[in-house]
Amino acid sequence: MRRLEGSCHCGAVRFSVMSHTPVPYMRCYCSICRKTAGGGGYAVNMMGEAGTLEVTGADHVTVYRARGAEDSDVGQGRRHFCRHCGSALYVTDPRWPELVHPFASAIDSSLPEAADRQHIMLDHKSSWVAVREGPNDAHFAVYPDRSIADWHKDHGLYEP
Repeated sequence: MRRLEGSCHCGAVRFSVMSHTPVPYMRCYCSICRKTAGGGGYAVNMMGEAGTLEVTGADHVTVYRARGAEDSDVGQGRRHFCRHCGSALYVTDPRWPELVHPFASAIDSSLPEAADRQHIMLDHKSSWVAVREGPNDAHFAVYPDRSIADWHKDHGLYEP
């Protein structure tokens, strides 16, 4: 497994987490990700082992739960961010307590470049966003069939 080190912009929060799946290949265009992560109309979530998450400055972390029904996909995720500078840090979800999903934009460690990219939640993207269309780009109206772990395994990039 690879240790990912991350932080917020102002330096009040630092975190680390171990990950089997360190390649930032999936771009999410849902309204929650693009509005809370401040990216190019999308956010890139990764996956780590929640039991390895270590946070320095946790008292500076605030949690946002997107509006939506409690039992919907929207209502479950908890987006953790710095209460001072607003940097998006990571997402947790009580349905998968063993996982944490750091935002690639918060990671300070060197990350491998993805040979393939998956563009997800395209039914929810903003009209001004141009989605990359190349031979290594896969497009999904909502979610892909394969998990983050499966994608890494399929590409020989899963780190045990």
